[in-house]
Amino acid sequence: MKLPGELRNIVQAFPHPLLFATVSGAHLYGFPSPDSDYDLRGSHVLPVESLVGLQEPRETEERLGLESGLDLDLVSHDVRKFCRLLLKRNGYVLEQLLSPLVVKTSEEHQELISYVPGILTRHHAHHYLGFAQNQWRMFEREPRIKTLLYVYRVLLTGIHLMRSGEVLASLPALLGDYPQPGVADLVDAKMHGAEKQPLTASDVEAHAGAFARLRQTLERARDESHLPDQPSAFEELDRFVVRVRLGATAEPD
Repeated sequence: MKLPGELRNIVQAFPHPLLFATVSGAHLYGFPSPDSDYDLRGSHVLPVESLVGLQEPRETEERLGLESGLDLDLVSHDVRKFCRLLLKRNGYVLEQLLSPLVVKTSEEHQELISYVPGILTRHHAHHYLGFAQNQWRMFEREPRIKTLLYVYRVLLTGIHLMRSGEVLASLPALLGDYPQPGVADLVDAKMHGAEKQPLTASDVEAHAGAFARLRQTLERARDESHLPDQPSAFEELDRFVVRVRLGATAEPD
């Protein structure tokens, strides 16, 4: 997928050195609508001075709105916070780190990726189970294609992670390995701007059955997974944060 050049301009103007910046959200998940915004995610390095004084550091930079003609949702965490989130079984930051939609990379970005095998645990399943349950409640209140696609995406990502140890966030790619009746048509509808088209009662009932089945499959995959119970990369990430903080030498690609 070709990304707009304006994203690189936005990244170059970021106020702190960036280890990486990638695109997440609907573009990563494989079902962007014609009017989808760009979810730009990354990790940056705050200067040492901002961490040793009396004021609490601003560890997360967030911007939302139009920038360079793009509808943008930007979130970047300082490297210490980002690594702490990685160790808390946070699927969001894992997907952002490993996103193939790369706007900015660095040697440090590649080093962080190399630690992923020591970060993954079977308990990442809780992230995907919880997210899927929240999305399903939203779908029950207001049946929308977008919400339903998020339900399928997170459950299939979780199942695939538990079985293979691989983080795969693209729903079309996941459907190649885990076909789900009618879901490819929903992806096509959303990508063509028809995400608000109504669903029949029989459609909702069928998706309810699929939700229950996939949730049970994810729970079973978690219980049978060969992934460990605890991450093993804490020491490596600790040294990484210290070295990057003191050096702050992430070079532009």
